Amino acid sequence: MQILHLKETVTFMAYRKIAMVFSIILMVASIVTLTTNKLNFGLDFTGGTLIEVGFENAADLNKMRQLLDAKGFDDAVVKFYGSSRDVVIRLGQRDDVKAEMLGNQILSVLEKGTGQKIDMRRIEYVGASVGDELAEQGGLAMLTALICILMYVAFRFEWRMALGSVIALFHDVLLTLGLFSLLNLEFDLTVLAAILAVIGYSLNDTIVVSDRIRENFRKMRGLDSEGIIDVSLSQTLSRTVITSITTILVLLALFFRGGELIHGFATALLFGVFVGTYSSIYVASSVALSLGISKEDLIPEVVEKEGADQDAMMP
Repeated sequence: MQILHLKETVTFMAYRKIAMVFSIILMVASIVTLTTNKLNFGLDFTGGTLIEVGFENAADLNKMRQLLDAKGFDDAVVKFYGSSRDVVIRLGQRDDVKAEMLGNQILSVLEKGTGQKIDMRRIEYVGASVGDELAEQGGLAMLTALICILMYVAFRFEWRMALGSVIALFHDVLLTLGLFSLLNLEFDLTVLAAILAVIGYSLNDTIVVSDRIRENFRKMRGLDSEGIIDVSLSQTLSRTVITSITTILVLLALFFRGGELIHGFATALLFGVFVGTYSSIYVASSVALSLGISKEDLIPEVVEKEGADQDAMMP
């Protein structure tokens, strides 16, 4: 049996303790920032009114904020939307004012204050109860995905590898949420969709690595568990790098040219691809190795057929 030469093998597991300490520090930091800063939930979750307007000339966001603040709209969040003439204004929940009336008030304030003709592009309203329901359903979607993944990997491979895979996915999700909390980036439904996509991407990478580890445990002789995992990770390294680079190139195009609407989506996926690639190498495999996975756990038991003893005794 010919195996990968040792000089071609990257000793990933030799650094697993350092990597695990690094991951634990990042996870604790993410929990701290989520506890203190919390997430900057978007309109989809908090409820409120979103107004998109178009200016004749380039808009001055600072002046718009001053005008709105002077008229009692101190909670307004004003951002460009694709170009310097397209602006999105997000307002908090107002139960006593209809969305259309609120839009007309905002339009009047801005036209008088800037002296420009402004076009009303769209007005969207999300109720508080709808926002709470979306937040609850989004959390349940992530929890359900993790539980189903745990069951699938445990059935296909082994419970130690399943636990390592789920911990890796939890690691990826927590660090992505921590990034959005630390940078105070808006967390809306597109970002939630990106996090679910990160779970799928990271799981796919982990499954490929786990399948190669199981295969090498059955075929290779003379190597311990750490050595077999190193060989398996080295064999899948080129595939992992090529997949990650291809994905990152597409996401960079979305990040820089996709516009404000999917900026958060691209940010979450970009960061998720990086941490997902890292976790499939160091977190999932390191956890399985720390739990004592061995060749006996992955080699199926040989079940003797009924009557095999009698057949062996026959001349």
